[in-house]
Amino acid sequence: MSDNATSTGFSHEKVETNNFLMIVLILLVVAVGGLVEIVPLFFQKSTTEPIAGLKPYTALQVAGRDIYLREGCYNCHSQMIRPFRAETLRYGHYSVAGEFVWDHPFQWGSKRTGPDLHRVGGRYSDEWHRVHLNNPRDVVPESNMPAYSWLEKTPADAATIATHMKALRTVGVPYTDADIQGAAAQLKDKTEMDALVAYLQSLGTALK
Repeated sequence: MSDNATSTGFSHEKVETNNFLMIVLILLVVAVGGLVEIVPLFFQKSTTEPIAGLKPYTALQVAGRDIYLREGCYNCHSQMIRPFRAETLRYGHYSVAGEFVWDHPFQWGSKRTGPDLHRVGGRYSDEWHRVHLNNPRDVVPESNMPAYSWLEKTPADAATIATHMKALRTVGVPYTDADIQGAAAQLKDKTEMDALVAYLQSLGTALK
């Protein structure tokens, strides 16, 4: 009994007094725990398959999403409505993984300097979004969001959109050859404002 206690005590002492060994063991425990929680998600249909009615972004919406990321909109706006009553009453149905299977990268998060944008699609008119992007305080007086008026004067980038959509297809977005070939034509005579509004109007519309 005494020998066992001494042996156990020695083992604990060895771990607790060796910083390197302690770090290695902590990392090992965290890694195993993380794998146990994360790996099963790759095999669940609810997280890997699109919900019914979900469609890939159009070329114009893809361009708008690029602008959304470029301008850092995600720094202030989440696209994840959590399953809490206060949030669903304000924003609508909570977000589900199947809505984002073709988003690379997805825009989940909890940053709420501005309101969550996941269900903003169809909530306001295109003109409202244009006014809001040109000068947010014209429609939301208390807003501290900067204006993005230059988007109205900047042509959408039609030259690289097909390449971008090809890249998205390699990671699983079901674009056809026709979708990619017609991408540049969709952006002809369109501005970055047009593209960003088209993207915002698509958010959260697949699940009612």
